Amino acid sequence: MRFRLTALGLHLLASACVLTLVLGVLYLGWYRWPGWYLANVSNVVWVLACVDVALGPLLTFVVAAPGKPRRELKRDIGIIATVQIVALLYGAWTLWNGRPLYYAFSENVLQIVQSYDIEAPERALGLAQNPSLTPHWYSRPRWIWAPLPEDAAERTRIMTSAIMGGSDVVAMPRYYRPWAAGAQALRSQLKRPEELKRFFALADLRSIEARMHSLGLATDQPNSIVLLGRGTRMLAVFDPASLTLLALLATPLPSIK
Repeated sequence: MRFRLTALGLHLLASACVLTLVLGVLYLGWYRWPGWYLANVSNVVWVLACVDVALGPLLTFVVAAPGKPRRELKRDIGIIATVQIVALLYGAWTLWNGRPLYYAFSENVLQIVQSYDIEAPERALGLAQNPSLTPHWYSRPRWIWAPLPEDAAERTRIMTSAIMGGSDVVAMPRYYRPWAAGAQALRSQLKRPEELKRFFALADLRSIEARMHSLGLATDQPNSIVLLGRGTRMLAVFDPASLTLLALLATPLPSIK
């Protein structure tokens, strides 16, 4: 039993260190708040944790019989480690492809834009027409303004595409503009939290308003806009005068400042 427990402990330590390193790099580079919440990647992380930190070491505990020939034991542990590595690479690749690249203001909402939202042709057009705001592989998350183009025909085409489930302007880097350039448009779209109730369940909205009160944020002024994620949403609260981001509020409410 002591031999099995030693093998379990060593495998668990190695697995936990590797998984922590991979997730730590992705989190610090791209998934910092609010990216982790808005990208809704908890399911992928749970699968990685179960396979790499729980199942792998547990299987090592099962196969690590003291009397087993060392060659056979190495083979069994090698198979387990190979399955773990494949699962880790798949999970890491999934998180990499879904890494947040932008928090985009467009029309009347904010939206998270993830790497796989921007298709290769749009990325190429962006690099040709708007290289300073088009993402590269090393790009970190940025706040940008994504207005619809002034050309009426192109506006109609993009809006129709978005309605039909196709690409929206937030996935077209060629139309991106600096965050500061959209200040006036953003200010005009700020609402009182009560005016955004179509985005939130009533109980969630009341919880958000209570949290705003606890933070000293006004709920009777136009200072809020919804921030949409992958099946999630938050309330972004700005100073109406300076447009400084004051808070990002989600339900259920984690640490938000």
